[in-house]
Amino acid sequence: MPTSDAKTDLWAIACDHGGLNLKNHLHSLLKKWDYQVQDLGTDKAESVDYPDFAIKVAKGVAAGEYIRGILVCGTGIGMSMTANRFESVRAALCTSAYTARMARAHNDANILCLGERVIGLGEAEDILKVFCEQEFEGDRHAKRIAKIKRG
Repeated sequence: MPTSDAKTDLWAIACDHGGLNLKNHLHSLLKKWDYQVQDLGTDKAESVDYPDFAIKVAKGVAAGEYIRGILVCGTGIGMSMTANRFESVRAALCTSAYTARMARAHNDANILCLGERVIGLGEAEDILKVFCEQEFEGDRHAKRIAKIKRG
């Protein structure tokens, strides 16, 4: 399933305790689809602070260490709020395949945020698949991304 040189591009995935099961499932799917993915935690069900994990992924994406990231918590809200604090990060909280498609096609989202407690497993799989496959459309959207970068 990876496009072009995606097999050589490293992705990052992380979660807090509220997203552990979904993160583990999505990590397995990405590996099955031949993506190179680094799991940045957590790997325990005990309560942890979501910003610690969002920061790891967002810093890595912002630095170019990872081409894309995936963050999972209970709702996805805290992860997206934290990740979007970093320059060049465009984290999108997606709740459907359509929102994932638009996040990639129009907004060039580079981090996918999901909420384990608010989305079903099948929908999460569909969202991930679209997020992996959809390319940024550029053109008029590139001009808008430039405005986001300028602030």
